[in-house]
Amino acid sequence: MAEPKPTTPLIPQSSSRNLPDFKKSVKLKYVKLGYHYLITHAMYLFLSPLVVVIAAQLSTFSMQDLYTLWEHLQFNLISVIVCSTLLVFLFTLYFMTRPRPVYLVNFACYKPEESRKCTKRIFMDQSRMTGTFTEENLNFQQRILERSGLGDLTYLPEAVLNIPPNPSMQEARKEAETVMFGCVDELLAKTSIKPKDIGILIVNCSLFNPTPSLSAMVINHYKLRGNIVSFNLGGMGCSAGLISIALAKDLLQVHPNSYALVISMENITLNWYFGNDRSKLVSNCLFRMGGAAILLSNKRSDRRKSKYQLVHTVRTHKGADDKCFTCVTQEEDSNGKVGVTLSKDLMAVAGDALKTNITTLGPLVLPMSEQLLFFATLVGKKLFKMKIKPYIPDFKLAFEHFCIHAGGRAVLDELEKNLQLSEWHMEPSRMTLYRFGNTSSSSLWYELAYSEAKGRMKKGDRTWQIAFGSGFKCNSAVWKALRTVNPAKEKNPWMDEIHQFPVDVPKVSAI
Repeated sequence: MAEPKPTTPLIPQSSSRNLPDFKKSVKLKYVKLGYHYLITHAMYLFLSPLVVVIAAQLSTFSMQDLYTLWEHLQFNLISVIVCSTLLVFLFTLYFMTRPRPVYLVNFACYKPEESRKCTKRIFMDQSRMTGTFTEENLNFQQRILERSGLGDLTYLPEAVLNIPPNPSMQEARKEAETVMFGCVDELLAKTSIKPKDIGILIVNCSLFNPTPSLSAMVINHYKLRGNIVSFNLGGMGCSAGLISIALAKDLLQVHPNSYALVISMENITLNWYFGNDRSKLVSNCLFRMGGAAILLSNKRSDRRKSKYQLVHTVRTHKGADDKCFTCVTQEEDSNGKVGVTLSKDLMAVAGDALKTNITTLGPLVLPMSEQLLFFATLVGKKLFKMKIKPYIPDFKLAFEHFCIHAGGRAVLDELEKNLQLSEWHMEPSRMTLYRFGNTSSSSLWYELAYSEAKGRMKKGDRTWQIAFGSGFKCNSAVWKALRTVNPAKEKNPWMDEIHQFPVDVPKVSAI
């Protein structure tokens, strides 16, 4: 906010020479950047004079001084041996107990066939032809769809697009196999690894949990080895993809020289809602078909061919609070039809979970300059009762890229405002929502693929993936690029059409 101008100038102005208006002539963002670099390199600035003094002192040493030092050490041979042994032991202990690095070798996102495309007009026509929705609820779905941020190129499974729809266990298995095997086939082709080389398998799908499990379906199809460590995560919502990454990271710490395959997806076929409870109809308008497969490794030899290294994972769970626990619930309506209820408290709950998550993540990733500003405002507000707003750290100083779960337009708008991000930072999330819709836990990987297709990923860049899920959960993963990704050599769902993006997404897109 601009400072009030005094009625009488403190320094009389001369008609021939006026003092510059520093508020206009100095860009405050550069002042902040200067402060950031000063604090970041403060240690080097502090140690530089000390290094100069030590170097000057060493330069005065003569050969006689060095010989005298050697003779002194000869008379203390036992001390030298003890110290050397201790140093060797400590270095060995450090290298034996330090965490194994986790590398992301490559990943693949599933792109459905052209016949699965569902425009907003087709969506509304299909909804009318089912004959189960009232006219008021058809209008309600149309309003949601027009404001959703989705485009006309999203995908739905065959069972939902059929007239009439024919959801069944057989069709749900068919959708799951199509998505899982589609992205895994592409991943194996990209990485050239054999299925038998995979030692850990994690599949997450929130709403479809058949028997045998989805992970068993993958093991059977690819004939994976008999001692594979496999997990099937269900009911964990849209943030389950990052939970799978965190689980894989922990498993890779205890299974040396291993590959971990993570598959993230959601199943639409058996989870399409055909009732008239409005709180359950929103998910029909947002969720679409998609999935991703990710290959992780703890082999140091894989560092050179891997794209990213996993730096941090932070998990936040608010399930102990009843309001958080019930804000996303799968349940029956009054007519016995099953759907996912989205509570009106969802945005408030998500904001609270995000606040807790970034409070934990901040000290791990933010530069000291931002941490000092946050701490200073916190002390002033809490200790000295100063009427100041809490300082919101600038996460753009910690990350070059942001992959925010494309759950819906309202979620993205709120995070853009609260994290003070630019349109460029939000572009991967908004374009993913527009092009593929809400693909649940796999949306983060479509967003990362978008940044790669645009040629934005440079060596050393840091990426923050953040997702929300039922329960209620907020999870984060931080990746560091190990090499510059050349889009000309990439194969992902965006490559054939990346030149068409970004597109302008109107706040209301009439059908």
